[in-house]
Amino acid sequence: MPYPPPRTPSGPRRRSLLASAAGAALLAGCSAGPDSAAGGTPPAAARARARAARDSEGLLARYDAVLAAHPALARPLGPLRAQVAAHRAAFADQAAASPSAGSTSPASGGASSPALAVPAGEKDALAFLATAERGLADRRAKELLDVPGELARLLASAAAAGAAHAYLLTEEAK
Repeated sequence: MPYPPPRTPSGPRRRSLLASAAGAALLAGCSAGPDSAAGGTPPAAARARARAARDSEGLLARYDAVLAAHPALARPLGPLRAQVAAHRAAFADQAAASPSAGSTSPASGGASSPALAVPAGEKDALAFLATAERGLADRRAKELLDVPGELARLLASAAAAGAAHAYLLTEEAK
């Protein structure tokens, strides 16, 4: 009995389909999104970065106001304030590096604002900072969903740090 003739499948082979699908995915991943500016950074991301720098500047001003009113809190607040200053610097550095950030100065957010009303008691002052940290962490966590890669990672890191600061401040106030 003779063997049947070999069957050649009609249409494209599995390997060629996989190769073309992978190529299409690479091309789609490398193309610019619809909101990309010619300079590279989407304008919405540049605005978010500048806003984050201003927010960090405002939070830093709160820390400074609490420390001025309650110098005895320097030991527990020193490391937290240093991290807030590092976040401000990171966002300001990214905003300065972005050509489409506009003329918004990240350092102008809290430096020229009127004096903050700091609660008279140390525990209340710590709660004042905890509330500010928690609110900013929540806003950043929501905002990171709408910004591209590196800025989203930076916002996520700052939001996580802010949530940890809020917890530590709340525990210190007990």
